[in-house]
Amino acid sequence: MQPHDHSPLNDFIEYPEEQMLSRSEDFLKTMQRRHSIRHFSDRPVHKAVIENCILTAGTAPSGANHQPWHFAAIHSPEVKQQIREQAEAHERGFYNGRAGQQWLDDLKPLGTDASKPYLETAPWLIAVFSQKFGETETGEKSQNYYVHESVGIAVGMLITSLHNAGLATLTHTPKPMNFLTEVCQRPDNERAYMLIIAGYPADNATIPAHALQKKSLSEIVSFL
Repeated sequence: MQPHDHSPLNDFIEYPEEQMLSRSEDFLKTMQRRHSIRHFSDRPVHKAVIENCILTAGTAPSGANHQPWHFAAIHSPEVKQQIREQAEAHERGFYNGRAGQQWLDDLKPLGTDASKPYLETAPWLIAVFSQKFGETETGEKSQNYYVHESVGIAVGMLITSLHNAGLATLTHTPKPMNFLTEVCQRPDNERAYMLIIAGYPADNATIPAHALQKKSLSEIVSFL
């Protein structure tokens, strides 16, 4: 490697092989209990929990370590209402034909439609934004690299962290999503990437049978 400022790796923990296997099995079981739901309780969730989960997402690797993301954590009822109104307006167009029949047919087993009451019910919405470029301390543009990949990794870590904390989640990607930039008052260099709903499941929460059908190991991996 080229010369660079560095620190020793002194916080890595190596586990015995048997413990590695048990930890991987336990974590698999933990993540198999993660489900996307669409019925949320309005029970409050402490802000510190959301902060820790976002900080966890912020540890994700990124191109040149530029960390090209911003998370707008939304708790305000007024802002959540604005998001619901605009999201449902876009979704009505989507379900009324803009998506195309094949896409709509593929969604039928999940039972989704244009109604998104959870956008107001859930205690937290987290709007994730990708940053096309950053800014230096002098206000000049700073190029970001592998933005889509970097933000995707951070989102995966955020969802995992929220689940690990004991919260249910739903990923929502209304088409188009540019209204989130205006509602969340984000700058022009940012693009709405995803909306994550987070909170406790409602008593009547269900999981679509179709969503429980996951591909087997042989279908998703090849060992070379």
